Amino acid sequence: MPKENPDNDNPLPLSKGKEHLNSAINPKRHQHAEKRGATLSLDDYVNGIKSGNRTVLSRAITLIESTKTEHRDLAQKIIEQYLPATGHAVRVGITGVPGVGKSTFIETLGNHIIDRGRRLAVLAIDPSSTRSKGSILGDKTRMETLARSDHAFIRPSPTSGALGGIARTTRETIYLCEAAGYDTIFIETVGVGQSETAVHSMVDFFLLLMLAGAGDELQGIKRGIMEMADAIAINKADETEQKALQQAVGEYQRALHLYPESESGWQPRVTTCSALTSDGITEIWELIMEYVELTKKNGYFDSKRKRQAKYWMYDTIKNRLENHFFGHPKIKQLTPAMEKKVLNGELTSFRAAQQLLDQYFNTIQNKP
Repeated sequence: MPKENPDNDNPLPLSKGKEHLNSAINPKRHQHAEKRGATLSLDDYVNGIKSGNRTVLSRAITLIESTKTEHRDLAQKIIEQYLPATGHAVRVGITGVPGVGKSTFIETLGNHIIDRGRRLAVLAIDPSSTRSKGSILGDKTRMETLARSDHAFIRPSPTSGALGGIARTTRETIYLCEAAGYDTIFIETVGVGQSETAVHSMVDFFLLLMLAGAGDELQGIKRGIMEMADAIAINKADETEQKALQQAVGEYQRALHLYPESESGWQPRVTTCSALTSDGITEIWELIMEYVELTKKNGYFDSKRKRQAKYWMYDTIKNRLENHFFGHPKIKQLTPAMEKKVLNGELTSFRAAQQLLDQYFNTIQNKP
């Protein structure tokens, strides 16, 4: 039986066949790192990321994903070293219905902007194996040409059961990628669902990929997701009849006009494209750049970034408190019995929650 994925708890060993740590890192330390699995120092990480070393960047992200306190603490120190230099990248969220061709689209658009001199990091939020908590979609194999580019960095990020399918570490990973010199960040989500709300809270531009001719195009699309979209791109236009394509464009445009005008001053657009033939890809990137230019000029770009930073602070607090509460030994012991009483109708949900909270607060207040 294969062993469980150890990545979350052991960021130390270098993978065989990967690029070596460059000269920015102590060469003697590197000579023995693979043999002993030695931890890199804070300076090693800082210098390696600054020089654009993808192996060091990957290992730093693995520190963020680790459940070990010492790894997370080191990761925070690395981020703090770079925080003043982050924020320069254009962050784009990309989502869409199943089968819309997100990976092919990202590879085509990614290669297009790399050809224009940009450096791209793709953070793909993957569903996780329930056993190993590892990433199971394998984005590097789905984006082969992009993965081979020296100007691209692809990181499949397992959700590890996080609410809505969003990896809890993605926000911090953005900072590290920006510190490593990537000026464009794509965040690909699992599909249309709760994760889109989380992704929207960390990107500048939100792109929704859709298909035409698949029945009622608006069925199953939650109002909130449509409202979040800064643009809708109907992919696989090369496989769609023109009549069906234009009908879909019209339906989406009418749907978007039903929503209140955004405070960004931007009117969401509907466009068509084909990731296979590259038709419409240039126009989509120009659309994103037009949005960035407009919102930077009217001040919305910076104000949105500030609101997002504030949201991340409170969201982190809530997540840490929730993890501490459910991870507390006393709560772990009492929860099954409380749950049983609620299911049997012996106790209301509210009373059970209150009793658990009272036990939790009493325990931590009396702790010496």
